[in-house]
Amino acid sequence: MANYRSGTDPTPTVKLTDIFLKTSGGKHIRIKKALYLLLGCISLVLGAIGAFLPMLPCAPFLLLATFCFTKSSDRLHAWFIQTKLYQNNLESLVKGRGMTKKSKLQVISIVTATMLIGFILMRATTIGRVVLCIIWICHLLYFVFSVKTIAANDLSNDKKSQPPVN
Repeated sequence: MANYRSGTDPTPTVKLTDIFLKTSGGKHIRIKKALYLLLGCISLVLGAIGAFLPMLPCAPFLLLATFCFTKSSDRLHAWFIQTKLYQNNLESLVKGRGMTKKSKLQVISIVTATMLIGFILMRATTIGRVVLCIIWICHLLYFVFSVKTIAANDLSNDKKSQPPVN
């Protein structure tokens, strides 16, 4: 077995992190930013659709779009956080203020319905059902105890008190 680091083999050792996590310029960074941009756009479209369709949650997709736009383009991220879609669905959650009761109930009901479908389809897989139940309970505990509930009028008052953006 050849020792690739000993110098006896002319094949250089290339780490996977050197290929994908290059930090200064180059083609790899452009590819990485393009992938983040593509994933952000797909997430934005799914989040926008989810804002209107009751069975598709918009918040996770919009959070993913925010993350991807932050990684890919400062200009695109600045545009996205100024949109009504972001301001109506994510701004209060991202700033740590919480969610309205209506938003929390929507998220909980959509996730519960989706997991119920999975639970029904896994009738022959007991361990799958147990895992889904544990995830569902953790989801409920997170939204009930970790995410603050704010009144809808507090959310509208915050929007009124913000200065207009030019």
